Amino acid sequence: MRKTALLSLAVLLSAPALAWVPKLEETTAKNVIDGAYGRRDAVPTYQTIDLNVKDGQFVSGAGAVKAFDGGDKCVADWLATPTDFKAGSRPLAVTASGQADQLYFQAVEARDNFKNLSAADALGAELAGKRLADGLLRVDLQVRGLHTEKARDAYLVRLRGADGKLVAPARRSFVNDWKQDAGTWAGTLVYYFEPLKAGLGASDKAELLIRTEADTNCAYSVTLDLASFQ
Repeated sequence: MRKTALLSLAVLLSAPALAWVPKLEETTAKNVIDGAYGRRDAVPTYQTIDLNVKDGQFVSGAGAVKAFDGGDKCVADWLATPTDFKAGSRPLAVTASGQADQLYFQAVEARDNFKNLSAADALGAELAGKRLADGLLRVDLQVRGLHTEKARDAYLVRLRGADGKLVAPARRSFVNDWKQDAGTWAGTLVYYFEPLKAGLGASDKAELLIRTEADTNCAYSVTLDLASFQ
């Protein structure tokens, strides 16, 4: 009994504390690489909030989306008619990630090419230069129901800082997955934020605000938990 308890404690102590990593260091890099190679359990390197609707609720939970502007009717209408795009598109999922997630894919690529990747190699200039810059948080926003591909430019996404100030992304891009689906467009928007400059800590909850291309007052709030991944 005592031995089992000690082993359980050892497992808990050896598990990395979760918090988004603004800048990779050796311990986190080694944990991520070891997970990719199967030497240990994989380290969570992202958080995804599923905004699909099933049985009148968001798949990620009843409180996954709150109304930031326009009132509760905005969320109620979304839940009631999630695939009715006459009034505008709908977000499908939000994924937050950082440098650790990009390192995971670099480690998987090395593994699949029958190579070994050390933490020192991973932190070297060559591989580090292919990941996010220090301090950036990547937010992928999957959407569907846009009437034109151009309309994706009309999405407004902000991070709410610790003082309540709305912070614009440092930059924006698109994943190369855009296509027409039943007459409307679907794909992924990508936003890069600097949470630390907004007064948010690496293990805080961050409020992501979304206003779609629709000409309405509706704006939505989704909470990102930076302590759920590295």
